[in-house]
Amino acid sequence: MYFFLRHLALTGISFSTVTVPKMLMNMQTQNPPITYPVCPSQVYFYMIFGCVDNLLLMVMTYDRYIAIYHPLHYTSVMRGGLCVLLVSGSWILSCSSALPNTLLLGQASFCADSIIPHFSCSLPKLLELSCSDTSLNELVIFTEESAVVIFPLSGILVSYGHIGLSILRVPSTKRICKALSTCGSHLSVVSLFYGTMMAVYFSSSSGQSHNKDIIASMMYTVVIPMLNPFIYSLRNRDMKLALGILFRNSNLLDK
Repeated sequence: MYFFLRHLALTGISFSTVTVPKMLMNMQTQNPPITYPVCPSQVYFYMIFGCVDNLLLMVMTYDRYIAIYHPLHYTSVMRGGLCVLLVSGSWILSCSSALPNTLLLGQASFCADSIIPHFSCSLPKLLELSCSDTSLNELVIFTEESAVVIFPLSGILVSYGHIGLSILRVPSTKRICKALSTCGSHLSVVSLFYGTMMAVYFSSSSGQSHNKDIIASMMYTVVIPMLNPFIYSLRNRDMKLALGILFRNSNLLDK
């Protein structure tokens, strides 16, 4: 589990690094728009780390499924070689899926004053500024985004479905507490990740203002990567003890 957590933390830091420096620079210079020359490299790395995040969450769900469904065989199934293979496959698939969109973006022609009122380059928003036909770009975006979202989400739902069935077969308070202890942090991160993704999608499709779109994107690229380590650290015994002391001290101060 901690092997996957290290890679998830690395992905979160990298994901934030793609957008946060430009956002901070825009805040300091009071110049919020972003111009086209900055976009191709940002779009490429943005898509890579977003896809890796998706795939790692699915891989970690499989890890939790084995821990609950086949606990006695966990060490033999989730051996080091398989973990390295799953993580390597996630990175290779992500790099491969991001490349076609970036290459097609380089072939599109843009007007001289192509400026995006955002701190990051959103590929759909960027294509709206193109002066050429972008139907192929839109088809590739739809195909790849559907695969990148639906495939990991399906794997997560299937794994948690099996976990739920295994608990319901022999229902007991001990088994439910064990499952919540094993999967609670990961389930919280998955819900936060896909919930924010759905919020970004519906805010964009409903034609809401740029300000709301920017806030949703900040949640997705900045807040979630920052919260992930905190959510997973809640299982840590020292972290629980420190939080307990903090709450007790705050209660004493209130009294």
